[in-house]
Amino acid sequence: MEAVFLTFILVLSIFLGFELISKVPATLHTPLMSGANAISGITIVGALASAGSGLNEVASLLGGFAVGFATINVIGGYMVTDRMLSMFRKKDSQEANK
Repeated sequence: MEAVFLTFILVLSIFLGFELISKVPATLHTPLMSGANAISGITIVGALASAGSGLNEVASLLGGFAVGFATINVIGGYMVTDRMLSMFRKKDSQEANK
């Protein structure tokens, strides 16, 4: 019974996430991505706790993979956010930064 309940919650969250993301206007995608990067930072902390627990070898392995993937997500997200924000800078300040 628990597996059915958890599957129901997973499917419901997928539909809810799709509906929420599809309603976000294009001008809010950069701030939304910054918030998602903060959540991925929290994921890194949880993955580090799982990887360093030492209770189970599988948990440590999966925690290590989670740390790697969450780190890639955070770095890539901040790179995309920085690139998008640079589109709104004045051209004079871009030439001065070079």
